Amino acid sequence: METLTKKLTVKKENLASVVGSGSLDVLATPAVAALMEGAAAELAQNVLDNDELTTVGTAISIEHTSPTPLGAEVEAEARLVKTEGRLFFFELTARDNAGEIAKGTHTRVSVKAEKFQKKADGKFDEI
Repeated sequence: METLTKKLTVKKENLASVVGSGSLDVLATPAVAALMEGAAAELAQNVLDNDELTTVGTAISIEHTSPTPLGAEVEAEARLVKTEGRLFFFELTARDNAGEIAKGTHTRVSVKAEKFQKKADGKFDEI
């Protein structure tokens, strides 16, 4: 199936000590998850090829197995492994120059962008 890769240079705002997910100056797990999810979102949008539709993430599970320091280059790859109706299923990997740093799975669902945004914006109108 199709793949898409996104790259990131680890900056101060990507560090666990800044994000609040830890005390060390290493790439934060939420930052690596966001990079991998971003690759999947872009790939899903390319597959949809429809301006009225977009996808939203519904599940993500990752193992972040190796630290990456400030200034390092990170590459995340999303591989679309299956579609099932409106659902998109991905395998995710991330690596730095020393090798794999994270892997996992991700699920997205296609939605009508305008309708979904309107629903979200009005979520608290009736409360």
